[in-house]
Amino acid sequence: MATTATFPTVEKCSSIGREKHAVVADMDGTLLRGRSSFPYFALIAFEVGGVLRLLFYLLASPIAGILYYFVSESAGIQVLIFSSMAGMKLSSIESVARAVLPKFYSVDLHPETWRVFSSCGKRCVLTANPRIMVEPFLKDFLGADMVLGTELGSYMGRATGLVCKPGILVGKKKADALKKAFGGEEPEIGLGDRVTDAPFMKLCKEGYIVPAKAEVKAVPSEKLPKPIIFHDGRLVQKPTPLLALLTILWIPIGFPLACLRIAAGALLPMQMVYYAFWALGVRVIVKGNPPPPVKKSSGKSGVLFICSHRTLLDPIFLSTALGRPIPAVTYSVSRLSEIISPIKTVRLSRDRATDAAMIKKLLEEGDLAICPEGTTCREPFLLRFSALFAELTDELVPVAMVNRMSMFHGTTARGWKGMDPFYFFMNPSPAYEVTFLNKLPKELTCGSGKSSHDVANYIQRLIAATLSYECTSFTRKDKYRALAGNDGTVAEKPKANKVMGC
Repeated sequence: MATTATFPTVEKCSSIGREKHAVVADMDGTLLRGRSSFPYFALIAFEVGGVLRLLFYLLASPIAGILYYFVSESAGIQVLIFSSMAGMKLSSIESVARAVLPKFYSVDLHPETWRVFSSCGKRCVLTANPRIMVEPFLKDFLGADMVLGTELGSYMGRATGLVCKPGILVGKKKADALKKAFGGEEPEIGLGDRVTDAPFMKLCKEGYIVPAKAEVKAVPSEKLPKPIIFHDGRLVQKPTPLLALLTILWIPIGFPLACLRIAAGALLPMQMVYYAFWALGVRVIVKGNPPPPVKKSSGKSGVLFICSHRTLLDPIFLSTALGRPIPAVTYSVSRLSEIISPIKTVRLSRDRATDAAMIKKLLEEGDLAICPEGTTCREPFLLRFSALFAELTDELVPVAMVNRMSMFHGTTARGWKGMDPFYFFMNPSPAYEVTFLNKLPKELTCGSGKSSHDVANYIQRLIAATLSYECTSFTRKDKYRALAGNDGTVAEKPKANKVMGC
């Protein structure tokens, strides 16, 4: 029987001249640095089933570990699949696999395996994980041509928690799947990390083992073939067993704390909110010189604050930094968010003429905040700025907003947006950094002859430079197509905005 000692290590595999070669790689411990699938099943459990499903999965994982080491690898993986996915809609699992998992997989890519894998013209991945769970990342982000994985059993569109024949793809079953997929051909390179990978590696012309090492730095994000700009999901960190347990234990404490923080922001005078937030563990960092309030006078426009968009709380933290409530125009937020908001929010209709008239009217009444990206972005990128705001006033103050969260993301594209502020404030010590930039000089505004697109692009570049972010031309529709499989709109209802949210 072949052992891992039979094969040389992956460091000895040349990646030059492999453009016409086929490579077959295992996933956990080979293509990825980590050998455990626990975090990725935990993400499925939480993002689809919630905290109770995560608890059930966590309680079942020791049983999976015992079966893995004392019975068989396939028995342990079967328990993980059942406890995390049984009863879930396949469409929900697919959604999480497309919108959530790629972010976590991408930060765990093994550099040596990727060096060889990316150099080959034909790429195949063999994995014991459910194919539905890993395929979006492998094909969309790593350029895999073929993914051979475990097939989930289903009934009426829901996962049964069991698997289809031939069962969990481990050991000889990987070799059988490879033979069936390649026919009589022999792939040039086989990459694995454990004894059970030896059967399929022997079918390749060259076999290389990826040794387990304590310290292997993941492939840097800038070297990935496709940057991950959009991703969804509530959890900030990859849920190891300890982090999963801490998350479960924190939620009963964090939710009341979030309610208290929201109540402080909604009920106290804005001059006191800054201090109340600090007392409740919410850090607000103010940089730059905020402009003084504009006195209401006939014919004089208020200041329009142009903010980068991180969460729907951006205008609230802008108001907190200024010590006075600043109304904000939004691309629709949930009714609950409007009710608990301490500032006035005005929905845009996305009809250019109507929105322009509304913004002009609001500016006549005083200062106003707008996020011209139209939707949030978690990564260090700025989406395309809508140019409408630049046509309406020359009183423009760019504001660079950035936040920090350690446990939960305060945005979602797939879930209920009404929970966004609660998830943000459920973080143990969330932070917002508000940087006021200099007011735009008159010679750079539309009033001096600049086009609205030039003004919008200049402000985008200015904020990006301040935050060390990268400008993109992506829009709200691009985000929702990537994460939710739609363009972010819903069917029109009477007296309701057509846009789902920002």
